[in-house]
Amino acid sequence: MANDPMLKFVGIPQAFPEKREPQLRAEDFREIAERYAPQKADEQSARCSQCGVPYCSVHCPLGNHIPDWLRLTAQGRLREAYEMSNLTSTMPEICGRICPQDRLCEGNCVIETAGHGAVTIGSVEKYITDTAWAEGWVEPVEAGAPRGQSVAIIGAGPGGLTAAEYLCVAGYEVHIYDRYDRAGGLLTYGIPGFKLEKEVVMRRIKRLEDGGIIFHQNFEVGRDASLDDLRSKHDAVLIATGVYKARNIKTPGSGLDGVVPALDYLTTSNRKGFGDAVPTFDNGSMNAAGKNVVVIGGGDTAMDCVRTAIRQGAKSVKCLYRRDRENMPGSQREVANAEEEGVEFVWLSGPKSFDGKDGKVEKILASKMRLGAPDASGRRSPETDPDGDFTLDADMVIMALGFEAEDLPALFGADELGVTRWGTVRVDHKTMMTNLDGVFAVGDIVRGASLVVWAIKDGRDVTEHMHQWLKAKSDAARVAA
Repeated sequence: MANDPMLKFVGIPQAFPEKREPQLRAEDFREIAERYAPQKADEQSARCSQCGVPYCSVHCPLGNHIPDWLRLTAQGRLREAYEMSNLTSTMPEICGRICPQDRLCEGNCVIETAGHGAVTIGSVEKYITDTAWAEGWVEPVEAGAPRGQSVAIIGAGPGGLTAAEYLCVAGYEVHIYDRYDRAGGLLTYGIPGFKLEKEVVMRRIKRLEDGGIIFHQNFEVGRDASLDDLRSKHDAVLIATGVYKARNIKTPGSGLDGVVPALDYLTTSNRKGFGDAVPTFDNGSMNAAGKNVVVIGGGDTAMDCVRTAIRQGAKSVKCLYRRDRENMPGSQREVANAEEEGVEFVWLSGPKSFDGKDGKVEKILASKMRLGAPDASGRRSPETDPDGDFTLDADMVIMALGFEAEDLPALFGADELGVTRWGTVRVDHKTMMTNLDGVFAVGDIVRGASLVVWAIKDGRDVTEHMHQWLKAKSDAARVAA
């Protein structure tokens, strides 16, 4: 059709929002790119081919109606685009910032496979909802008619926050119990501001508070109340704790001062960004300023650490990873951003030992690796090259090797809670309920360490199962009365 604004991918090249110069953005924790100007967002949305089978939506865990809100954006109908994106996601502007689009929607875009460069879906998604906030289109959470039942949610991360919103709208009294002093989980304390400015998270949380959701901060289940206590106080419980136990390797010298877990390091940095008093930062133990920093790992957390160290004024920053660039789990865009900012990647390398004086790390003895036969996951397994040892200076070593589940049965005082051999909570995947009646679980504590978008999906999906269970409980009580 002559007036159709779409299918412009041949005449309009792919263009992301312009990034600030590396040397400038490395001086602060602001996001590295500004949002699109309206015309640019319209143009980039118009590149969508509106294909019959939208692989972008298929590969989006939330099943976002991506072609639909791209068309609306291209037509200048931005408020409708926001409303469409909000149908499937409670946090579209957050997903637009931190989802690995190159592995999900954009990586499966039809015009990407045709060689024209994917539609810049994530950047448009961020632009749509940022505009909605600026224009006042984001409506408050309106609690549904009270049902006389309450729900406890353990964990204020993306899965818990998403379930809380839907359950509140459905008429349940929702209480969120979280160990931290601010809600948001990894969105608040794990992800640096240059990827997700904290005001973006805080305004979402305030919206939930204003909607009547009750937050209990600095509350540890097992210390302040047992799981059974919460079960007796509320009609249902949702476990959405995430996984926070640092995965480690038994490397000689790993107990030296200066060898620190990634999440502790990132939490310290984010707390400093909030203006908190942070003794471990101020005394230098969790501050990379002036140090030779080596980050071990190749995932998104490792990328967050190397780029944080650059901003803290590290003398040098290296990332040691045992596989090559093509086989790393982290986003390739994040690798490119890190390289632009001055990070050096040492591929096919792993630590053999950490050495130092007076209990403080000074060097890493590392070994070159090579890729052997594929492992059970299909990835080629790294093998040590016996003739490839080398040494790196390291005043600070950040271990970013992933996360595992904490021992929740012991932590919660609930030995009867069923877990898998990996420590994750075992659920019936049809109902998302654990072996304990009325106790559900979602997100990383079920899946293992995964993406924020999957936690949001789980938080959305579990609400229907919880609603059906709570309704049956209410009906049974009414009959019994």
